[in-house]
Amino acid sequence: MDADGWVADTRTSYDTVAVSYADLVRDFLATAPYERAALALFADLVRAAGDGPVVDVGCGTGRITAHLHDLGLAVFGIDLSPGMLAVARRDHPHLRFEVGSMTDLDLADGSVAGLIAWYSLIHIPDQRLGQVLAHFRRVVRPGGPLLVGFHVGDGTTLKTQGYGGHPMKLHVHRRRPAEVAAWLRDNGFAVEAEMTVTSPESKLGGIIFGRREP
Repeated sequence: MDADGWVADTRTSYDTVAVSYADLVRDFLATAPYERAALALFADLVRAAGDGPVVDVGCGTGRITAHLHDLGLAVFGIDLSPGMLAVARRDHPHLRFEVGSMTDLDLADGSVAGLIAWYSLIHIPDQRLGQVLAHFRRVVRPGGPLLVGFHVGDGTTLKTQGYGGHPMKLHVHRRRPAEVAAWLRDNGFAVEAEMTVTSPESKLGGIIFGRREP
């Protein structure tokens, strides 16, 4: 049972906006060369580490999952919102999508060759972030790469509507790259590279490459 209700609020909010969200973000990568380059590098790192299944945690409507598939990865998506996954399955019927929560990731230990969380940690409260990253470490095999994207900044805002004016109720947490990197190191990931970008995804986005320590 989620005591403060943020998980349920996040799920309901994205169920509500799923169709309009997909329409809005579908072509974001087309004008985001640095983010495309980061995703291509992640795919290369997965292959260099021995290849295998990759999980897109917080995959939403599946656009990043599909992009990584097009780059040659055996990728599947997990998301909290059944509404978002219904759109993902509609738009990408050849890919695998599952309902799940990153706070209780239902994957076997060491079962994935790499993990991506693309702007999906932004709704996780600070007090639960360590729990989430511990799950990430548990499911990624030793030496496997990790890629996270997030909004850079300070503090938290409450989002009450979005993606076509639909009602929402969820918090958006902005964090500094050094802060996220420290959390990753504390939870068993070596941080290999950091960058900040401005793109349709974020006015100021952070991207960090990590690798699961032995």
